Amino acid sequence: MPERIDWLPDGTPFSPRFGDRYHSENGGLEQALQVFLHGCGLPAAWAGAAQWRILETGFGFGLNFLVTWAAWRADPQRPRILHFVSTEAWPVSAADLLRATCAHPELASLAQELHDQFWGLLPGVHRLAFEGGRVLLTLGIGDAQTLLRQQDWTVDSVYLDGFSPQRNPDIWDLYTLKAVARCCHRGTRLATWTIARAVRDALTQCGFEVHKVPGVPPKRDNLNALFNPRWEPRTARPAAPGTGPAAPARCIVIGGGLAGAATAVSLARRGWQVQVLDAAAAPAAGASGLPVGLFAPHLSPDDNVFSRVSRSGVRAMLQQSQALLQQGVDWNPCGVLERRPDQNLGLPKDWEPGPGADWSQAANAQTLQAAGLASDTPACWHVRAGWVRPARLVQALLAQPGIEWRPHTPVARLQKAPGATDTDTAPLWRAVDTQGQTLAEAECVVLAAGPACNALLARSAAPGLPLQPVRGQLSWGVQGATMSGLPPFPVNGNGGLVAHVPHEDGLAWHMGSTFERDVDTLPLGPAEVAAAHATNWQRLQELVPGASPALQAAFAAPSPTDAGAVRAWASVRCTSTDRLPIVGPIDADALPGLWVNTAMGARGLTRAVLCGELLAARLQGEPLPIDARLARAMGTERI
Repeated sequence: MPERIDWLPDGTPFSPRFGDRYHSENGGLEQALQVFLHGCGLPAAWAGAAQWRILETGFGFGLNFLVTWAAWRADPQRPRILHFVSTEAWPVSAADLLRATCAHPELASLAQELHDQFWGLLPGVHRLAFEGGRVLLTLGIGDAQTLLRQQDWTVDSVYLDGFSPQRNPDIWDLYTLKAVARCCHRGTRLATWTIARAVRDALTQCGFEVHKVPGVPPKRDNLNALFNPRWEPRTARPAAPGTGPAAPARCIVIGGGLAGAATAVSLARRGWQVQVLDAAAAPAAGASGLPVGLFAPHLSPDDNVFSRVSRSGVRAMLQQSQALLQQGVDWNPCGVLERRPDQNLGLPKDWEPGPGADWSQAANAQTLQAAGLASDTPACWHVRAGWVRPARLVQALLAQPGIEWRPHTPVARLQKAPGATDTDTAPLWRAVDTQGQTLAEAECVVLAAGPACNALLARSAAPGLPLQPVRGQLSWGVQGATMSGLPPFPVNGNGGLVAHVPHEDGLAWHMGSTFERDVDTLPLGPAEVAAAHATNWQRLQELVPGASPALQAAFAAPSPTDAGAVRAWASVRCTSTDRLPIVGPIDADALPGLWVNTAMGARGLTRAVLCGELLAARLQGEPLPIDARLARAMGTERI
């Protein structure tokens, strides 16, 4: 549940939990501006930087973030990417957040954008994106000390904020400040409003040079500090050698599907010059070209790695689709109904009420009725879910600035070649064709070619990956003008039915798909096509019995050439042996600059945008868009 807030007569928010105001008597705006932003030497300190990373120890109502975001917006010398990382043990409601900023009309539009993404904040790490992905808010929900020790954050500025040391001593104690110092590099600047002696002594012990500075009235003094320890700083988990950070340069992405396009746009947003090479004539020629697909959270009673990754992926997918696609035509975040096994909704304990219900909840009778299902059918309603036409998303991603799409460009192998960057000598990678001619060269190569990754790695004398091909066929057809009985939203389970999707002939329905492991032959023969249709028809009858009469004629058509006959679309997905994506460097020591982003499996629409951001963040030494443990679970280092 959101933290309870009491509102004082003067409009100041008050925390009953800590018995303290959320901000000072001046409303907090001057404190955010003078104590934190200017106290860290901003915006001057970030001028001309490729990225700037700020850590805050108490998000509260987000006022420090909003003021910093506004300063970034107004600064012509702003960094290309602004990272704002904040911890919060007790997040407030989105409504209270918006109410707290109503006294500052100059921040109203930004506060509304923050409000619109301030949902589903379960314990863990959440990435909220603004300004087309150039202002990134990473919210760590939970105990600050624990989060700071668990996550691999390195920052340039620190806003040390929270309730007073007398009211909330844990946020100011030595062990929490040691965890803050662990996130700093030499030269990181820190600012705070408290001058408590215990805080000053702890900061000094942690390697900060601490100074009192004039305060914001009614306070006489504030603290500024510089991380400059007498010893050489080190982190508890050093970064793997050769993994970053890398300055924006050139990158070759091999593969023009979802994974490749998402990688390309994440790097281009950060200033990379990206060429996307593909043997096909058009983007999304492989598994990413399916007519329509679903994105939805995964459910598990223990809220396992798959579930947590899926939620982060859905949030990233929603943000990207909202920015680039036309709702109702290219995508629809309409929600998805998932049929579950008997007595197993998959919802973790104490999921409802709370932020979990923002994601998924037990389906109510009205929703089940709309799907033509009995009121006692075990099912969950995924609030943040929907359908997407993947090819439209891939095309929109590849159309972004900084990306060059190169069709008809099959890569035979990769070669290392000496070369130079603007700053130093560095290895270059060359993509060459079957004749040995150079197709492109760059400081970095990312393989995003699905099952074809291993063949390319083998020809390039690089180690292979534990990939598995999975062939699948989707059955689909055009909805007749009088067709009724199809649910108004997607229904998922053992297969999935998605209807009312715009098509050149009107609307279309889609059912499937089949799942054949270790099969990669295409196209399917006539007998295989018929068998796949039969499998999808059987699953349709079990999944949504009420839709069967409307589609029976299509599946029963005597000839596939009949106008109303069911149609087929098939391709080969790529998954890993542990069913998680594979994102990271192939071999950071022996093959620096060679990375991979693949194995999205049957959840490419849920995972691809997130994995593109994860690769870019790892490459550039940025705060990760997900919990560090989840990133390690998807990393190449696990293989």
